[in-house]
This record gives sequence, structure tokens and C-alpha cells, in this order.
Amino acid sequence: MYLRKSAGRRTATLPDGSILTQADLPAADTRWVARRKLAVVQAIHHGLIDRKDAMDRYQLTVEELDAWIAAVSGPGPDALKVTMVQKYRNTTGH
Repeated sequence: MYLRKSAGRRTATLPDGSILTQADLPAADTRWVARRKLAVVQAIHHGLIDRKDAMDRYQLTVEELDAWIAAVSGPGPDALKVTMVQKYRNTTGH
């Protein structure tokens, strides 16, 4: 068995003590659910991947990735759930 060395970090320790690895990241053609979005945001926040890599790998727009990051840092991970978008959406601007 051969292991390919990847550039950058291979693991990140999350605040709850759990370890996030490159293998924990979703596949490029994933079906997006809240926990997979959270894994990408945490990987960026803890230096496992950078924003550009995430956008390239997952074909995300800047706006989409920024919305995920804002949801996690604001209301929290539950705001990533599609069923919760209306509850957490900022309605003050319209």
C-alpha cells in the first residue's frame, strides 16, 4: 500500500478534542447536508484546507462558502440545515 503525501496539514484538532483529517472531508461530488458543510468550514477554520482549495474542490462560489462560514460563526451549525434557512436568514435588509 502506498500513501501519497499531500501538501499542508493532514489533521486538525477541533475545540471539542476530536480530530478532523483529510479523509473526513466530503467527496468532491457530495450531496450537501449540514454535517458535510460543517466539516468543510471547520477544515478551513483550522487550517486543514484553504478557501481556494475548498472552492475549487467542491465547485463553490465565494458567496456560498461565505454563507456557510457566516452561518457557523453566527447562529451555529444548525443554520446550515436547509430546513432552517428561513429561521436564520437575515431579514433586516429587505
